[in-house]
Amino acid sequence: MKIIILGAGQVGGNLAESLVAENNDITVIDLDAARLALLQDRFDLRTVRGHAAHPSILKQAGADDADMLVAVTQSDETNLVACRIASTLFNVPTRIARIRSSDFLGLEAGFLAEHFGVNDVISPEQEVTDTLRRLIEHPEALQVLDFADGKVRLVAVRAYHGGPLVGHELQDIKRHMPNLECRIPAIYRRDRGIVPKGITVIEPGDEVFFLARKQDIPSVMRELRRMERPVKRVMIAGGGNIGRRLAARIERNYDVKVIDHNKTVSNLLAEQLHHTLVLQGDATDEDLLDQENIASMDVFCALTNDDEDNIMSALLAKRMGAHRVIALINRSAYVDLVQGGEIDIAISPAQATVGPLLSKIRRGDMVAVHSLRRGAAEVLEAAVHGDVKTSRVVGRRIGEIDLPEGSTIAAIIRNNDVIIAHHDTLIEAEDHLILFALNKRIIPKVEKLLQVGFGFF
Repeated sequence: MKIIILGAGQVGGNLAESLVAENNDITVIDLDAARLALLQDRFDLRTVRGHAAHPSILKQAGADDADMLVAVTQSDETNLVACRIASTLFNVPTRIARIRSSDFLGLEAGFLAEHFGVNDVISPEQEVTDTLRRLIEHPEALQVLDFADGKVRLVAVRAYHGGPLVGHELQDIKRHMPNLECRIPAIYRRDRGIVPKGITVIEPGDEVFFLARKQDIPSVMRELRRMERPVKRVMIAGGGNIGRRLAARIERNYDVKVIDHNKTVSNLLAEQLHHTLVLQGDATDEDLLDQENIASMDVFCALTNDDEDNIMSALLAKRMGAHRVIALINRSAYVDLVQGGEIDIAISPAQATVGPLLSKIRRGDMVAVHSLRRGAAEVLEAAVHGDVKTSRVVGRRIGEIDLPEGSTIAAIIRNNDVIIAHHDTLIEAEDHLILFALNKRIIPKVEKLLQVGFGFF
Protein backbone atom coordinates (compact mmCIF):
# COMPACT_ATOMS: atom_id res chain seq x y z
CA MET A 1 0.00 0.00 0.00
CA LYS A 2 1.06 3.57 -0.63
CA ILE A 3 0.77 5.34 2.73
CA ILE A 4 1.48 8.96 3.67
CA ILE A 5 2.29 9.62 7.34
CA LEU A 6 1.97 13.18 8.62
CA GLY A 7 4.28 13.80 11.57
CA ALA A 8 7.72 12.32 12.28
CA GLY A 9 7.52 12.35 16.09
CA GLN A 10 7.50 9.30 18.38
CA VAL A 11 4.15 8.05 17.05
CA GLY A 12 4.84 8.79 13.38
CA GLY A 13 8.37 7.38 13.52
CA ASN A 14 7.26 4.13 15.14
CA LEU A 15 4.35 3.76 12.72
CA ALA A 16 6.72 4.26 9.81
CA GLU A 17 9.07 1.59 11.20
CA SER A 18 6.22 -0.96 11.55
CA LEU A 19 4.71 -0.24 8.13
CA VAL A 20 8.03 -0.25 6.24
CA ALA A 21 8.72 -3.69 7.74
CA GLU A 22 5.53 -4.90 6.04
CA ASN A 23 6.74 -3.78 2.60
CA ASN A 24 4.49 -0.73 2.29
CA ASP A 25 5.46 2.33 0.24
CA ILE A 26 5.84 5.02 2.96
CA THR A 27 6.20 8.80 2.67
CA VAL A 28 6.61 10.90 5.84
CA ILE A 29 5.86 14.65 6.02
CA ASP A 30 7.21 16.90 8.79
CA LEU A 31 8.57 20.43 9.30
CA ASP A 32 11.61 19.15 11.21
CA ALA A 33 14.37 18.32 8.70
CA ALA A 34 16.52 16.60 11.37
CA ARG A 35 13.75 14.15 12.27
CA LEU A 36 13.15 13.35 8.61
CA ALA A 37 16.86 12.79 7.98
CA LEU A 38 17.03 10.39 10.92
CA LEU A 39 14.08 8.36 9.58
CA GLN A 40 15.52 8.28 6.07
CA ASP A 41 18.86 7.03 7.37
CA ARG A 42 17.20 4.19 9.31
CA PHE A 43 14.44 3.02 6.97
CA ASP A 44 13.61 2.58 3.29
CA LEU A 45 11.09 5.41 2.93
CA ARG A 46 10.59 8.83 1.31
CA THR A 47 10.40 12.12 3.22
CA VAL A 48 8.95 15.54 2.39
CA ARG A 49 9.68 18.66 4.45
CA GLY A 50 6.73 21.01 4.86
CA HIS A 51 3.44 21.70 6.62
CA ALA A 52 1.33 18.56 6.75
CA ALA A 53 -1.97 20.31 5.95
CA HIS A 54 -0.79 22.28 2.90
CA PRO A 55 -2.20 20.97 -0.42
CA SER A 56 1.08 21.60 -2.28
CA ILE A 57 3.02 19.51 0.26
CA LEU A 58 0.46 16.67 0.12
CA LYS A 59 0.65 16.73 -3.68
CA GLN A 60 4.45 16.60 -3.52
CA ALA A 61 4.16 13.56 -1.21
CA GLY A 62 2.05 11.73 -3.80
CA ALA A 63 -1.46 12.18 -2.38
CA ASP A 64 -2.93 11.88 -5.91
CA ASP A 65 -2.46 8.11 -5.91
CA ALA A 66 -2.06 7.33 -2.18
CA ASP A 67 -4.08 4.49 -0.64
CA MET A 68 -4.03 5.86 2.91
CA LEU A 69 -3.21 9.01 4.84
CA VAL A 70 -2.34 8.78 8.54
CA ALA A 71 -2.24 12.18 10.26
CA VAL A 72 -0.36 11.85 13.57
CA THR A 73 1.11 15.32 14.15
CA GLN A 74 0.96 16.90 17.62
CA SER A 75 -1.85 19.20 16.48
CA ASP A 76 -5.43 17.84 16.30
CA GLU A 77 -6.42 20.77 14.10
CA THR A 78 -3.65 20.05 11.58
CA ASN A 79 -4.63 16.37 11.46
CA LEU A 80 -8.30 17.17 10.85
CA VAL A 81 -7.61 19.77 8.15
CA ALA A 82 -5.17 17.41 6.41
CA CYS A 83 -7.82 14.65 6.31
CA ARG A 84 -10.36 17.09 4.87
CA ILE A 85 -7.95 18.19 2.11
CA ALA A 86 -6.90 14.60 1.38
CA SER A 87 -10.56 13.67 0.96
CA THR A 88 -11.77 16.67 -1.04
CA LEU A 89 -8.78 17.51 -3.24
CA PHE A 90 -7.02 14.16 -3.64
CA ASN A 91 -9.73 11.57 -2.98
CA VAL A 92 -7.45 9.46 -0.76
CA PRO A 93 -9.57 6.33 0.04
CA THR A 94 -8.62 5.92 3.74
CA ARG A 95 -7.92 8.85 6.08
CA ILE A 96 -6.95 8.27 9.72
CA ALA A 97 -6.42 11.07 12.24
CA ARG A 98 -4.69 11.12 15.60
CA ILE A 99 -6.86 12.99 18.09
CA ARG A 100 -5.59 14.04 21.53
CA SER A 101 -8.28 16.40 22.77
CA SER A 102 -11.19 14.84 24.66
CA ASP A 103 -13.43 17.55 23.12
CA PHE A 104 -12.84 16.13 19.65
CA LEU A 105 -12.90 12.53 20.87
CA GLY A 106 -16.32 13.18 22.38
CA LEU A 107 -17.81 14.03 18.98
CA GLU A 108 -19.73 11.38 17.07
CA ALA A 109 -17.77 9.47 14.45
CA GLY A 110 -20.32 10.55 11.84
CA PHE A 111 -19.55 14.23 12.53
CA LEU A 112 -15.81 13.80 11.95
CA ALA A 113 -16.47 11.75 8.82
CA GLU A 114 -18.93 14.23 7.34
CA HIS A 115 -17.16 17.49 8.16
CA PHE A 116 -13.48 16.48 8.23
CA GLY A 117 -13.34 13.40 6.01
CA VAL A 118 -11.95 11.21 8.83
CA ASN A 119 -12.56 7.47 8.35
CA ASP A 120 -11.01 6.41 11.65
CA VAL A 121 -9.59 8.02 14.76
CA ILE A 122 -6.56 6.82 16.73
CA SER A 123 -5.70 8.17 20.16
CA PRO A 124 -2.41 6.92 21.63
CA GLU A 125 -3.23 8.55 24.95
CA GLN A 126 -6.58 6.78 25.16
CA GLU A 127 -5.07 3.44 24.12
CA VAL A 128 -2.38 3.70 26.79
CA THR A 129 -4.92 4.78 29.43
CA ASP A 130 -7.10 1.74 28.67
CA THR A 131 -4.02 -0.52 28.83
CA LEU A 132 -3.04 0.87 32.24
CA ARG A 133 -6.57 0.54 33.60
CA ARG A 134 -6.72 -3.15 32.63
CA LEU A 135 -3.29 -3.78 34.21
CA ILE A 136 -4.47 -2.18 37.47
CA GLU A 137 -7.62 -4.35 37.38
CA HIS A 138 -5.40 -7.46 36.97
CA PRO A 139 -2.24 -6.76 39.00
CA GLU A 140 -0.72 -10.20 38.24
CA ALA A 141 -0.88 -9.67 34.46
CA LEU A 142 1.88 -8.51 32.11
CA GLN A 143 -0.57 -7.66 29.34
CA VAL A 144 -4.38 -7.60 29.05
CA LEU A 145 -6.20 -7.27 25.71
CA ASP A 146 -9.93 -7.01 25.06
CA PHE A 147 -11.81 -8.67 22.19
CA ALA A 148 -15.45 -8.78 21.16
CA ASP A 149 -16.25 -5.55 23.02
CA GLY A 150 -14.68 -6.84 26.23
CA LYS A 151 -16.51 -10.20 26.34
CA VAL A 152 -13.23 -12.13 25.98
CA ARG A 153 -9.72 -11.24 27.12
CA LEU A 154 -6.21 -12.36 26.25
CA VAL A 155 -3.97 -12.17 29.31
CA ALA A 156 -0.23 -12.71 29.67
CA VAL A 157 1.06 -13.85 33.08
CA ARG A 158 4.37 -15.05 34.45
CA ALA A 159 4.06 -18.57 35.88
CA TYR A 160 5.64 -18.80 39.33
CA HIS A 161 6.46 -21.54 41.80
CA GLY A 162 3.38 -22.25 43.87
CA GLY A 163 0.78 -22.08 41.09
CA PRO A 164 -1.39 -25.25 41.02
CA LEU A 165 -0.65 -25.88 37.33
CA VAL A 166 3.07 -25.07 37.34
CA GLY A 167 4.98 -28.30 36.68
CA HIS A 168 1.88 -29.95 35.21
CA GLU A 169 0.64 -30.59 31.67
CA LEU A 170 -1.82 -28.18 30.06
CA GLN A 171 -4.43 -30.92 29.70
CA ASP A 172 -4.69 -30.87 33.50
CA ILE A 173 -6.46 -27.50 33.29
CA LYS A 174 -9.75 -29.23 32.57
CA ARG A 175 -9.41 -31.37 35.69
CA HIS A 176 -8.57 -28.36 37.83
CA MET A 177 -11.32 -26.17 36.34
CA PRO A 178 -14.08 -28.47 35.01
CA ASN A 179 -16.60 -25.64 34.77
CA LEU A 180 -14.37 -23.08 33.06
CA GLU A 181 -13.06 -22.92 29.54
CA CYS A 182 -9.81 -21.28 28.55
CA ARG A 183 -7.29 -21.62 25.76
CA ILE A 184 -3.53 -21.17 26.00
CA PRO A 185 -2.46 -20.24 22.43
CA ALA A 186 1.18 -19.46 23.24
CA ILE A 187 3.92 -19.80 25.84
CA TYR A 188 7.18 -17.85 25.77
CA ARG A 189 10.04 -19.67 27.46
CA ARG A 190 13.39 -17.91 27.66
CA ASP A 191 12.12 -15.49 24.97
CA ARG A 192 11.29 -18.31 22.55
CA GLY A 193 7.69 -18.81 21.44
CA ILE A 194 6.02 -22.24 21.77
CA VAL A 195 2.66 -23.32 20.36
CA PRO A 196 1.61 -25.53 23.26
CA LYS A 197 0.01 -28.98 23.08
CA GLY A 198 -1.95 -30.85 25.73
CA ILE A 199 1.22 -32.55 27.00
CA THR A 200 3.20 -29.28 27.26
CA VAL A 201 4.38 -28.74 30.84
CA ILE A 202 4.24 -25.22 32.32
CA GLU A 203 7.60 -24.29 33.85
CA PRO A 204 8.33 -21.57 36.42
CA GLY A 205 9.22 -18.33 34.63
CA ASP A 206 7.13 -19.12 31.53
CA GLU A 207 5.22 -16.19 30.05
CA VAL A 208 1.81 -17.77 29.47
CA PHE A 209 -0.81 -16.23 27.18
CA PHE A 210 -4.32 -17.46 27.89
CA LEU A 211 -7.70 -16.48 26.48
CA ALA A 212 -10.94 -16.77 28.42
CA ARG A 213 -14.26 -15.08 29.01
CA LYS A 214 -13.84 -11.86 30.99
CA GLN A 215 -15.58 -13.20 34.11
CA ASP A 216 -13.34 -16.34 34.15
CA ILE A 217 -9.99 -14.49 34.08
CA PRO A 218 -9.37 -14.39 37.89
CA SER A 219 -10.06 -18.14 38.24
CA VAL A 220 -7.60 -19.02 35.47
CA MET A 221 -4.95 -16.74 36.95
CA ARG A 222 -5.14 -18.50 40.29
CA GLU A 223 -4.16 -21.73 38.56
CA LEU A 224 -0.98 -20.23 37.12
CA ARG A 225 0.39 -18.22 40.03
CA ARG A 226 -0.16 -17.02 43.53
CA MET A 227 -2.80 -14.32 43.61
CA GLU A 228 -1.61 -10.93 44.73
CA ARG A 229 -3.51 -8.67 47.07
CA PRO A 230 -6.21 -6.62 45.32
CA VAL A 231 -5.19 -3.12 44.29
CA LYS A 232 -6.43 -0.35 46.57
CA ARG A 233 -3.83 2.43 46.40
CA VAL A 234 -2.39 3.85 43.18
CA MET A 235 0.22 6.61 42.79
CA ILE A 236 0.67 8.33 39.43
CA ALA A 237 3.77 10.36 38.57
CA GLY A 238 2.94 12.88 35.85
CA GLY A 239 -0.28 14.82 35.38
CA GLY A 240 -0.16 15.12 31.60
CA ASN A 241 -2.69 13.75 29.14
CA ILE A 242 -2.27 10.12 30.15
CA GLY A 243 -1.86 10.67 33.91
CA ARG A 244 -4.95 12.89 34.07
CA ARG A 245 -7.06 10.50 32.00
CA LEU A 246 -6.01 7.50 34.09
CA ALA A 247 -6.73 9.24 37.39
CA ALA A 248 -10.16 10.32 36.12
CA ARG A 249 -10.98 6.75 35.05
CA ILE A 250 -9.97 4.99 38.27
CA GLU A 251 -10.41 7.54 41.08
CA ARG A 252 -13.86 6.26 42.09
CA ASN A 253 -12.60 2.70 42.56
CA TYR A 254 -9.13 3.26 44.06
CA ASP A 255 -7.31 5.57 46.44
CA VAL A 256 -5.36 7.69 43.92
CA LYS A 257 -2.50 10.18 44.34
CA VAL A 258 -1.02 12.21 41.45
CA ILE A 259 2.37 13.95 41.59
CA ASP A 260 3.33 16.68 39.09
CA HIS A 261 6.21 19.17 39.28
CA ASN A 262 4.31 21.96 37.48
CA LYS A 263 2.24 24.23 39.75
CA THR A 264 -0.22 25.27 37.02
CA VAL A 265 -0.83 21.64 35.98
CA SER A 266 -1.26 20.59 39.63
CA ASN A 267 -3.85 23.32 40.25
CA LEU A 268 -5.73 22.34 37.10
CA LEU A 269 -5.72 18.66 38.11
CA ALA A 270 -7.01 19.55 41.59
CA GLU A 271 -9.96 21.34 39.96
CA GLN A 272 -10.74 18.52 37.52
CA LEU A 273 -10.26 15.48 39.77
CA HIS A 274 -12.73 15.27 42.65
CA HIS A 275 -11.59 12.06 44.38
CA THR A 276 -7.83 12.28 43.82
CA LEU A 277 -5.12 13.79 46.03
CA VAL A 278 -2.94 16.05 43.83
CA LEU A 279 0.62 16.80 44.97
CA GLN A 280 3.06 19.31 43.50
CA GLY A 281 6.59 17.97 43.55
CA ASP A 282 9.23 15.76 41.91
CA ALA A 283 8.44 12.03 41.65
CA THR A 284 12.19 11.30 41.94
CA ASP A 285 12.31 13.09 45.33
CA GLU A 286 12.96 10.37 47.91
CA ASP A 287 11.67 12.51 50.80
CA LEU A 288 8.38 13.25 49.03
CA LEU A 289 7.77 9.58 48.22
CA ASP A 290 8.57 8.65 51.81
CA GLN A 291 6.18 11.32 53.16
CA GLU A 292 3.40 10.01 50.92
CA ASN A 293 3.98 6.46 52.18
CA ILE A 294 5.18 4.94 48.91
CA ALA A 295 5.72 1.58 50.66
CA SER A 296 1.94 1.17 51.02
CA MET A 297 1.25 1.71 47.30
CA ASP A 298 -0.06 -1.29 45.39
CA VAL A 299 0.75 0.25 41.99
CA PHE A 300 3.09 3.11 41.05
CA CYS A 301 2.72 4.46 37.48
CA ALA A 302 5.47 6.69 36.04
CA LEU A 303 3.71 8.57 33.22
CA THR A 304 5.68 11.77 32.58
CA ASN A 305 6.91 12.83 29.12
CA ASP A 306 10.51 12.02 30.03
CA ASP A 307 11.69 8.40 29.65
CA GLU A 308 14.65 8.85 31.99
CA ASP A 309 12.48 10.40 34.72
CA ASN A 310 9.99 7.57 34.39
CA ILE A 311 12.68 4.93 34.71
CA MET A 312 14.35 6.62 37.70
CA SER A 313 11.11 7.32 39.59
CA ALA A 314 9.85 3.76 38.97
CA LEU A 315 13.16 2.26 40.17
CA LEU A 316 13.13 4.49 43.25
CA ALA A 317 9.48 3.64 44.05
CA LYS A 318 10.26 -0.08 43.76
CA ARG A 319 13.30 0.22 46.00
CA MET A 320 11.23 2.09 48.59
CA GLY A 321 8.58 -0.62 48.75
CA ALA A 322 5.95 -0.01 46.07
CA HIS A 323 4.44 -3.41 45.28
CA ARG A 324 4.22 -3.05 41.50
CA VAL A 325 5.70 -0.37 39.24
CA ILE A 326 4.78 0.52 35.66
CA ALA A 327 6.79 2.94 33.49
CA LEU A 328 5.77 4.68 30.27
CA ILE A 329 8.73 4.51 27.88
CA ASN A 330 8.82 5.84 24.32
CA ARG A 331 12.23 4.57 23.22
CA SER A 332 11.94 0.93 22.21
CA ALA A 333 15.60 0.29 23.18
CA TYR A 334 14.78 1.39 26.73
CA VAL A 335 11.72 -0.88 26.87
CA ASP A 336 13.83 -3.96 26.15
CA LEU A 337 16.41 -2.79 28.67
CA VAL A 338 14.17 -2.38 31.72
CA GLN A 339 11.21 -4.72 31.15
CA GLY A 340 11.05 -7.58 33.61
CA GLY A 341 13.82 -6.32 35.90
CA GLU A 342 13.13 -4.00 38.82
CA ILE A 343 10.43 -2.37 36.70
CA ASP A 344 7.53 -4.82 36.42
CA ILE A 345 6.00 -3.50 33.19
CA ALA A 346 7.30 -1.03 30.59
CA ILE A 347 4.62 0.31 28.24
CA SER A 348 5.40 1.67 24.78
CA PRO A 349 2.74 4.14 23.50
CA ALA A 350 3.84 3.47 19.93
CA GLN A 351 3.08 -0.26 20.20
CA ALA A 352 -0.35 0.53 21.62
CA THR A 353 -1.05 2.72 18.59
CA VAL A 354 0.24 0.41 15.87
CA GLY A 355 -2.46 -2.24 16.43
CA PRO A 356 -5.54 -0.17 15.47
CA LEU A 357 -3.74 1.00 12.36
CA LEU A 358 -2.64 -2.48 11.29
CA SER A 359 -6.28 -3.62 11.31
CA LYS A 360 -6.90 -1.15 8.44
CA ILE A 361 -3.94 -2.40 6.41
CA ARG A 362 -4.27 -6.16 6.78
CA ARG A 363 -5.87 -8.11 3.94
CA GLY A 364 -9.15 -9.72 4.87
CA ASP A 365 -11.87 -8.42 7.19
CA MET A 366 -9.83 -7.53 10.29
CA VAL A 367 -11.84 -6.32 13.27
CA ALA A 368 -8.88 -5.80 15.61
CA VAL A 369 -5.11 -6.30 15.61
CA HIS A 370 -2.92 -6.20 18.71
CA SER A 371 0.86 -6.16 18.69
CA LEU A 372 2.53 -8.35 21.34
CA ARG A 373 6.03 -8.60 22.75
CA ARG A 374 7.11 -5.30 21.24
CA GLY A 375 5.91 -6.18 17.78
CA ALA A 376 7.35 -9.69 17.54
CA ALA A 377 3.94 -11.42 17.72
CA GLU A 378 0.34 -10.51 16.94
CA VAL A 379 -3.17 -11.51 17.89
CA LEU A 380 -5.94 -10.84 15.36
CA GLU A 381 -9.72 -10.75 15.45
CA ALA A 382 -10.92 -11.48 11.91
CA ALA A 383 -14.38 -11.99 10.42
CA VAL A 384 -14.66 -14.92 7.98
CA HIS A 385 -17.00 -14.99 4.98
CA GLY A 386 -18.03 -17.34 2.19
CA ASP A 387 -18.81 -21.05 2.25
CA VAL A 388 -17.07 -24.40 1.87
CA LYS A 389 -16.33 -23.71 -1.81
CA THR A 390 -15.04 -20.13 -1.54
CA SER A 391 -13.31 -20.18 1.89
CA ARG A 392 -10.44 -22.21 3.31
CA VAL A 393 -11.90 -22.07 6.84
CA VAL A 394 -15.72 -21.79 6.67
CA GLY A 395 -17.54 -25.13 7.01
CA ARG A 396 -14.43 -26.84 8.39
CA ARG A 397 -13.42 -28.00 11.82
CA ILE A 398 -10.37 -26.33 13.33
CA GLY A 399 -8.38 -29.58 13.25
CA GLU A 400 -8.94 -29.76 9.45
CA ILE A 401 -7.62 -26.25 8.71
CA ASP A 402 -4.10 -25.94 7.34
CA LEU A 403 -2.93 -23.26 9.77
CA PRO A 404 0.56 -21.80 9.21
CA GLU A 405 3.11 -23.15 11.68
CA GLY A 406 3.27 -20.83 14.69
CA SER A 407 -0.39 -19.78 14.51
CA THR A 408 -3.44 -21.02 16.37
CA ILE A 409 -7.17 -20.23 16.57
CA ALA A 410 -7.91 -19.49 20.21
CA ALA A 411 -11.60 -18.54 20.21
CA ILE A 412 -14.64 -17.87 18.04
CA ILE A 413 -17.19 -15.08 18.48
CA ARG A 414 -20.57 -16.10 17.04
CA ASN A 415 -23.65 -13.90 17.43
CA ASN A 416 -22.18 -12.30 20.58
CA ASP A 417 -21.44 -15.75 22.08
CA VAL A 418 -17.87 -16.69 23.00
CA ILE A 419 -16.77 -20.19 21.95
CA ILE A 420 -13.37 -21.34 23.22
CA ALA A 421 -11.80 -23.17 20.28
CA HIS A 422 -11.16 -26.93 20.21
CA HIS A 423 -9.91 -29.12 17.38
CA ASP A 424 -13.47 -30.30 16.56
CA THR A 425 -15.11 -26.82 16.63
CA LEU A 426 -16.90 -26.10 13.33
CA ILE A 427 -16.38 -22.64 11.83
CA GLU A 428 -19.41 -20.93 10.29
CA ALA A 429 -19.75 -17.97 7.93
CA GLU A 430 -19.57 -14.53 9.63
CA ASP A 431 -17.78 -15.97 12.68
CA HIS A 432 -15.09 -13.80 14.23
CA LEU A 433 -11.90 -15.79 14.77
CA ILE A 434 -9.31 -14.78 17.34
CA LEU A 435 -5.95 -15.97 16.01
CA PHE A 436 -2.55 -15.90 17.66
CA ALA A 437 0.60 -15.58 15.53
CA LEU A 438 3.91 -16.27 17.28
CA ASN A 439 5.87 -14.48 14.58
CA LYS A 440 4.95 -11.53 12.37
CA ARG A 441 6.55 -13.28 9.39
CA ILE A 442 3.64 -15.72 9.15
CA ILE A 443 0.98 -12.95 9.00
CA PRO A 444 0.81 -12.94 5.15
CA LYS A 445 0.05 -16.69 5.23
CA VAL A 446 -2.68 -16.10 7.84
CA GLU A 447 -4.17 -13.31 5.70
CA LYS A 448 -4.17 -15.59 2.63
CA LEU A 449 -5.89 -18.35 4.62
CA LEU A 450 -8.72 -16.02 5.65
CA GLN A 451 -9.37 -14.50 2.22
CA VAL A 452 -12.34 -15.72 0.16
CA GLY A 453 -12.00 -17.03 -3.38
CA PHE A 454 -13.20 -15.17 -6.48
CA GLY A 455 -16.36 -17.27 -6.56
CA PHE A 456 -17.60 -15.38 -3.50
CA PHE A 457 -18.02 -12.09 -5.41
